[in-house]
Amino acid sequence: MSALQPLETTLNDFFVKKAPELPANGKKSLVQYLPWINLGLGLVSLYSVWVLWHWAHFANQLINYANSLSAITGGPTVSTNRMGLAVWLALGVLLVEAILYLLAFPATRDRKKSGWDLMFYAALVNIVYAVVVLFSNYGGIGSLLGSLIGSAIGLYLLFQIRASYLKKQLAPKEA
Repeated sequence: MSALQPLETTLNDFFVKKAPELPANGKKSLVQYLPWINLGLGLVSLYSVWVLWHWAHFANQLINYANSLSAITGGPTVSTNRMGLAVWLALGVLLVEAILYLLAFPATRDRKKSGWDLMFYAALVNIVYAVVVLFSNYGGIGSLLGSLIGSAIGLYLLFQIRASYLKKQLAPKEA
C-alpha cells in the first residue's frame, strides 16, 4: 500500500475534508452492510466475466456463420475475430476486480483496514477497466464518463467510512 499512500491521502483530503459528510446513520449502515455488498459485487463481477466471455464467443460464431454464407454466395468476408486484445484485457481486469471484492468480504466483515484497502484497490481497478473498455469496440466516451462518475461516487462512499476501518475494535464484534 505504500506506493498508493500518497493517492489515498490526496483522495482522503478531497472526499472527506472537502466533500459534504454522510450522516452518521448512513455511515454506520454502510459499514454494517459493506461485507455483503462486497460479496454481491464479487459474485456479479465473476458472473459478468463468464457472460461476457460467452457473449464474445457467440458473436464470433455468428461472424463465422456470416462469413461462410458470404463465401457460398461469392461475397466478401464481413469481419474477423471479435476476441481482440481489448476484450481479453477487459475480461482480465474485470476478473481481478471480482477477486478483490471477494477477498475483501472477510476483512470488511471483521472491520479490518486490509478489507478497506482491497475495496480501494477494486475501485482503482474499476477505473482501469473503464479505460480499457474505452479502447475496445464495445465502449466509448459515454461509457468512460459513466464509469468515472460511478467510481467517484464509490470512492466518496468508501472514504466516508474509512475512519471506521482505522480504529481498533476494543469490543468483540456483535454476532
